[in-house]
Amino acid sequence: MNEKELIRISKRLSRHLRHDPAALGLTLTTDGWASVDALVRALAITRAELDEVVEKNNKRRFAFDETGTRIRASQGHSVTVDLALPDATPPAVLYHGTVAKYLDAIFREGLRPMNRHAVHLSATVETARIVGARRGKPVILRIDAAAMTAAGHAFQVSANGVWLTPAVPPEYLSRPLA
Repeated sequence: MNEKELIRISKRLSRHLRHDPAALGLTLTTDGWASVDALVRALAITRAELDEVVEKNNKRRFAFDETGTRIRASQGHSVTVDLALPDATPPAVLYHGTVAKYLDAIFREGLRPMNRHAVHLSATVETARIVGARRGKPVILRIDAAAMTAAGHAFQVSANGVWLTPAVPPEYLSRPLA
């Protein structure tokens, strides 16, 4: 499958496994799983194509269960799901990629999940830069995850290494890195 087709199918998977399963007639379990057979039928793709998209997705957005019969998005849902991720101790510092136009609101209100269930944070500046670049010239924020943890804030880490937390209050944010 060529790169363009991989991206097209990946975007459709994201839409339906994270935001709008009903549009395909899919039902997600409470922990976000969908039937692979139902998904393949609804998208009119083969299982081999689905396997290739999941395997080659550079952000590892999707995961199969241990039986290979169910699939879910690793994070980023706007529909109600509980991924049942255990609390985890994050690195002392995490990062968030954004763009300059949001900085005033972020430093006033902190990072909020907006239409998702959690704020997404990165373990590296490089990953945060890639995330922020999706909306323009990226600005990288530093999050004092150690201080947040000490203050009782909970973190989880998704199957693809994205750190999740309900919100990041402004006092744990540092000015953008150069």
